[in-house]
Amino acid sequence: MTRLVHRLVLTVYTAIVLVSLILLIYTGYAFYSVPIVDRFFHPDYELLKPSGFLGHGYGIIGTLLILVGIFSYMARKRFHILSRVGVLKYWLDFHIFMCVQGSVLILFHTSFKFGGIVSVAFWSMVVVLASGVLGRYIYLQIPRSIEGRELSLHEVELMRAESDNELYEKYGITAGEIASEKRSAIKNELKRRGVKPQDYRKVLHLIRSERMIAMKIRHLDKMKNLFRYWHVAHLPFALIMLIIMIIHVIVALTFGYKWIF
Repeated sequence: MTRLVHRLVLTVYTAIVLVSLILLIYTGYAFYSVPIVDRFFHPDYELLKPSGFLGHGYGIIGTLLILVGIFSYMARKRFHILSRVGVLKYWLDFHIFMCVQGSVLILFHTSFKFGGIVSVAFWSMVVVLASGVLGRYIYLQIPRSIEGRELSLHEVELMRAESDNELYEKYGITAGEIASEKRSAIKNELKRRGVKPQDYRKVLHLIRSERMIAMKIRHLDKMKNLFRYWHVAHLPFALIMLIIMIIHVIVALTFGYKWIF
């Protein structure tokens, strides 16, 4: 997947979440804006209450999205047979998208009424989402192989050396000789050094790659430690959320709430 395609995929993910959020608000604003004690008399009560046709559907679909997002990503990480099925970074994006979209639906399933053990699950979900977004940033700062394995400092330094060697052997320059960060200034410097215009994009890519690798080398140990600490917040709250979610589903089925089934 090229960088452009990756950006388009992320844009589609974001658009789906935003459009669904707007539609959910538009559909139910008149109901959700009514005080909880007065909702029983609202004409949309039977439709949007947690056990209503739409409200119950939001909960079921949201739960399924979260479960697919969690277990597909876990399977990609854990099972060797899936180690070459796509880049792990893209699976992480899919994981976050599914969990965010599922959480939006579950939020409307609750009709913004939290209490008892369900409130624990909801706030656990909020912590998981917030820490997940932070975790993605930290994850992307740690250089990895295509299979998702963390690269050692030696391997990262080799990557930087290869990038430097390609710059020097093909174009007679090193990234360290280019002081400016601005694209236009770099192009002017390349022109002054006799680099052909058709090679600008390749050289710019190599310079950006070398600088990014150098930055990651400087912060490698810090990011690895942060990633370890990140699990302390993310995994326990995710486990709490899943356990309460399963209990909630079992209780709902026990009391006969089966939606269209």
